[in-house]
Parts: sequence; structure tokens; C-alpha cells
Amino acid sequence: MTMNRRTALKSIGVTGLVGALAGCASVQEQNDTTTSGDGGSDTTSGDDSDQTETTATGPAGTAKAWYQLQDTELQARKQALKQFNGDSKHAIEGSDISDLKKKTTSAVPAGQGPELFDWAHDWVGDYYQRGFVTDRSDQLGVELDTFTDAAAEAVRFDGNVVGLPYAAETVTLVYNKEIVDEAPETVADMKSAMEKHHDPGNNTYGLSYPFDPYFVSAWGQAFGGYYFDPDKDPMLGLTDSKTVEGIQFALDNFKPYMPKDPSYEAQAAPFSEGNAAFAINGPWYLATLNEKGVDFGVTTLPTPEGGEPQPYTGIQMWYFSKAMENDDASTAAAQSFAEWYATDEDLLKQAAKEQGSIPVLESLAGSDALPADVKAFSETVQMGVPMPTHPKMGKVWQPLTDALTKVFNGDAGVEKAMEQAEKTVRENWE
Repeated sequence: MTMNRRTALKSIGVTGLVGALAGCASVQEQNDTTTSGDGGSDTTSGDDSDQTETTATGPAGTAKAWYQLQDTELQARKQALKQFNGDSKHAIEGSDISDLKKKTTSAVPAGQGPELFDWAHDWVGDYYQRGFVTDRSDQLGVELDTFTDAAAEAVRFDGNVVGLPYAAETVTLVYNKEIVDEAPETVADMKSAMEKHHDPGNNTYGLSYPFDPYFVSAWGQAFGGYYFDPDKDPMLGLTDSKTVEGIQFALDNFKPYMPKDPSYEAQAAPFSEGNAAFAINGPWYLATLNEKGVDFGVTTLPTPEGGEPQPYTGIQMWYFSKAMENDDASTAAAQSFAEWYATDEDLLKQAAKEQGSIPVLESLAGSDALPADVKAFSETVQMGVPMPTHPKMGKVWQPLTDALTKVFNGDAGVEKAMEQAEKTVRENWE
């Protein structure tokens, strides 16, 4: 699996979200492939470029759309682009980008960015303040109440609508039906099953679970703790006793049943190969499990004694890039595509069925039109906490990632590691 937006949300959304903001390296300095653009050429660092030939008269407008997907998602995205380009007077040229954060932060301010890019909502505040995205609230052809409240709120910053939402994301519990008789409701029940099936000497494990801030957030926030909350004083809660308690809980209850490497790839592999009783992962993982023929079920996160799991949730959205300020034919094409993609029920139901995508269209969210697995994810989304869009949040991810890696590897205790992470975050804020 390539390093994608989700591996980023986990390595994380931590390499993407985490924010390795890569300065202003010129777009031409990257290892890019070239796709023909509207009135010229555009250099993109993707492995893929998807476009459909237009009629001789040409489309009314051509726009570029960037995304960072795993291999199992690319075919569906190509099909969506093909469908739109075949039915619309506009055309969208899509490119899969290997490092979307690095590419957008260099290309957009240089005037070489796309009209649209696809990522979770956590970039909204930072990108708006840096002028990378634009407000289209007065030009929208879609009412925000078409979407769930959380999704509608996620695409706004200071009253500005900087994109349209199409799916929700979070992590929840997945179980192997050939190993586990029924889904556990509590962590204690889950531990009993993990103990029974954990045998690393024979390459079998109780749990596949990437150990990073996004994935561990359910427990870090389960007992009243928090990573960051702009409405609290202090905003930063890494050293809060309840946060420390939650991280320690995750270490004590899950690490003993996991592979020794906390990274996404190492953790995700055992369950997808049929060698683990449980996995905690996101909806993007379902396509891999279906591809590999794993007989799995999805349920909500189990309840810890004295707490409630509260995982971070993300809203996947099409961002309105700075290029849309031109308000030209390319802008019209981009907005037409984003509005179609975010509201077409057939497209969203197909994505739910084939990709595990969780719709945020009000008419579909939590409905019986969704597969049972997706409904379970949707229920966990309702348990969760939306990732903060405040610009300061971007400086939290990497120090916290480093802290969790240290505690998982036994290189530091939770309290000391969190103290160091908080110190680093505050230094980075200065």
C-alpha cells in the first residue's frame, strides 16, 4: 500500500496531517509526470493522471483535481471522473499525488496548483489563513444543510465555505469472523478473545492496530482527556492527567496483543492476511479486506471501564483551491464537479458498497441504504470528536507521533513523553 492520505492520517494523517510542511520547493524540483492542462501544461507529482477526451468543440471548462489515494481507491476515482466528463459539458483532469501536503503547499502559492484537491477537513483553518483556499459561499449551488451538521461545519472557517464534504472517516473495531464468534462490547471482552488467539510465535496476533495519534485518539479522549481544544484553557491537553490515563490504558490493554512495530503497514498486514482476531482501522481498509477475501465484521469501538471511546473523526472534502478565485471556466468546471460528487446518491452508495465510504449526505447518512459495515462505521463517527481545524493543531501531530512511538517502543514513560511532546509543541508555536 502506498503512502496515501489515510496512511498519512495514520502515520499519520500524521505525515500528511502531521504536517511536514515542506517549504517552497519548486514544483519542477519534484519527481513529477506531466498532464496536459487547460491552456498549457501542469506538472504533477502523481503516479496517475485521469482525463477523458472531449468533443471537437471542447468542454466549457477544464479543471485540475488532485488527490492522494491508496491503490484500491484509484479505480473508483477514475470511474467517477470518466462518468462526470462523459455526462458534463465540463472536464476534470485528475492526478494522484504521492505527497499531497508537500505538493499543495509548494504549488498553490506559486500559482501552479489545481482548482480542487481532496483531503480530510483538518487543513481548513491553516490553508485558509495561508491563502491556499478560497471562499465560495456566495457562489454555491448546493445548500450546506444538504449534509450532516458535522460535515457542514467542517468545510467552514470563520464563516467561509472552502469546500464541499462527501464522506466521513474514523477508526473502529473490525473482527475476523473465522476466529471470533461475536463482536465484543467491552474492552474486557475483547481482551479475553485476544488472549485466546494471540500467538506471535506462530505469526498470529490478537490485534492489528497502528499506534499513532489519530488511531489512539479514541482512548486518549475516553476518560475526559484531549489533545487540543481551542475552547479550553489550556488549549493543549497532552499532559492533562486524563489524557495520560487514556494513552496508558491503550498501552496496557492493546500493545501486548499487537506486532512489535507500531507503524501502519506492520500493524495492518496481519489482519488483512487472516492472522489476527481484531483490527482497529478505518473504512478505507475494507477494500483491502474484500480484495484479500477476509471474512470480517465491523462493530463500534468497545467500551473501557469508566470511560467512553471518543475517536477523532475526519470529513473528507473537495477543497476549493486558490485557483478558483479566477472565477473562470475552470472554476465553473471545478465547482460543478465538486457539487456533483458530493451530492450524487448513486455515486455515494456505490462508494459505500465498494470502498466502505461513509456518506455525509443527510439523505444517506445512517440510512438502511448503506451496507451494515458502513452503518457500523457511521455509528462510531457519531461517538467521535471532529479533528480541530484551528491552525495551531498542525503543530501538535508530529511531536505527539514521536511521543507515542517512544512509549510504544518502551523508550519513555507516558507522562514524560507527553511532557516532552507538549514542550515541543509550545516551542513550535512561538
